[in-house]
Amino acid sequence: MAVCARLCGVGPARGCRRRGAAREQRRGGGGDSEPDTDTDPEEAGGGGSAVDEVAAERIEGGRPAPQPAEAGPAGRAPLSLLELPPELLVQIFGSLPGTDLPSLARVCTTFRRILRTDTIWRRRCREEYGVCENLRKLEITGVSCRDVYAKLLHRYRHILGLWQPDIGPYGGLLNVVVDGLFIIGWMYLPPHDPHVDDPMRFKPLFRIHLMERKCATVECMYGHKGPHNGHIQIVKKDEFSTKCNQTDHHRMSGGRQEEFRTWLREEWGRTLEDIFHEHMQELILMKFIYTSQYDNCLTYRRIYLPPSTPQDLIQPGLFKGTYGSHGLEIVMLSFHGKKAKGTKITGDPNIPAGQQTVEIDLAHPLQLPDIETLRDFSELSRLVLEVQEQVRREEQEQEEEEHSQQPASQPAARPHQGEGAEGEETAAGAEGPPQEKAAASQPFVLPMGVISRNEDYPRTCRICFYGTGLIAGHGFTSPERTPGVFVLFDDDRFGFIWLELKSFSLYSRIKVSFQNAQAPSPEAFDEMLKNIQSLAT
Repeated sequence: MAVCARLCGVGPARGCRRRGAAREQRRGGGGDSEPDTDTDPEEAGGGGSAVDEVAAERIEGGRPAPQPAEAGPAGRAPLSLLELPPELLVQIFGSLPGTDLPSLARVCTTFRRILRTDTIWRRRCREEYGVCENLRKLEITGVSCRDVYAKLLHRYRHILGLWQPDIGPYGGLLNVVVDGLFIIGWMYLPPHDPHVDDPMRFKPLFRIHLMERKCATVECMYGHKGPHNGHIQIVKKDEFSTKCNQTDHHRMSGGRQEEFRTWLREEWGRTLEDIFHEHMQELILMKFIYTSQYDNCLTYRRIYLPPSTPQDLIQPGLFKGTYGSHGLEIVMLSFHGKKAKGTKITGDPNIPAGQQTVEIDLAHPLQLPDIETLRDFSELSRLVLEVQEQVRREEQEQEEEEHSQQPASQPAARPHQGEGAEGEETAAGAEGPPQEKAAASQPFVLPMGVISRNEDYPRTCRICFYGTGLIAGHGFTSPERTPGVFVLFDDDRFGFIWLELKSFSLYSRIKVSFQNAQAPSPEAFDEMLKNIQSLAT
């Protein structure tokens, strides 16, 4: 009755005009206002009459109504949507979210017939999913814009966005997008080692499209023999799985050896003969054996891009970084108050995907010595270990203060940002917020003995912070956090010096505009980080 009141203009002193109109039409043999019970977008607009089809054609052709007499009897303003011209109703309905149109179609058969107008669904496809193709071409195949919206875009809307595949320690980054009249899952791959500043590579893993009006078709794109039959199962809102029904399309005539050489050229951009390091050869072969066994039958879990605030040191987001013999990996940089975290989206047998590879203490900036002194590794190590000891003392003092005796109604006071455990300003508080200090640059060079996969690192930096990096043995055995130095070069690049490993990792921002990837809230992002880390553990 509430829906009827809103759409039919019922007032406090008059009855339902919709029922009154229905009685008038029954007297004249009409019955256009029967309620409809369908709820799915596929059903919003089924059925129709010749009169409505002519009206719809007039609407789509852009010609105005032949006469304005439909405004209501005796020239009064219309009191009901049913009295408005169909052209105007198309404009009104087309501005509503597509998910609301099924409910609108239930009001009466007049609304239902107007919702058959493809102009409405063409607009919804464009505004909600960015489909800018000439959808009129669909008429040749007998597929309407309503079919595209209901059977493709609306049905698979929950898989749009960023995902991490469950491939053991290796992980990955999948971006599912609407591409023309397709939904395509693109696997993003880092550039070939060690060219960290090069753009990302990507390849399609699956696609979904409408071949006919019945339902959407899922095709596996893995392998080198073209699209073939696949399947997608949406397990829940933030998880789905893919399955290839024709895995023979993944095989090559030359057998596993040819498959490995092809994979190696795609993954590393080189042949096995070009890789002289024996340990690196073992890691590469291990990854091929492990990842190829899935045959594109994978489970994906949603990941979000980190939220940003004006106080962040730089814009958070996704970066590609160098990890020694493991090659380039994808890391997500996020800010959490006085801490910044780098979480692996792709990983390796030592530190798997989902683990927190680095943690930066933004409350403890480091003042690097002059260039000549910085070349001495022992001098840098002494400086970092002093800060490590300072951090340990501050944490111990804070724990003692929190456990000191206080009234139950007065919990231990938490130190303000930039203050130590006893209210004294730390180095960060004394020198001002990190974002203010980051404007100036200073010369930078790696100390002697520190190994870098990429010698073309920046020679100036903005600011450095104390941090810790996660290291572990093969199979993530004996993990421990070791001290290091976070080096901010510019808005799109940073580095990390691993003191214990005498190694340097260079990170460069992934400059891709990802859609449907924003977290609904900071709490949802934090929960996502916990989930992918628990799965990795």
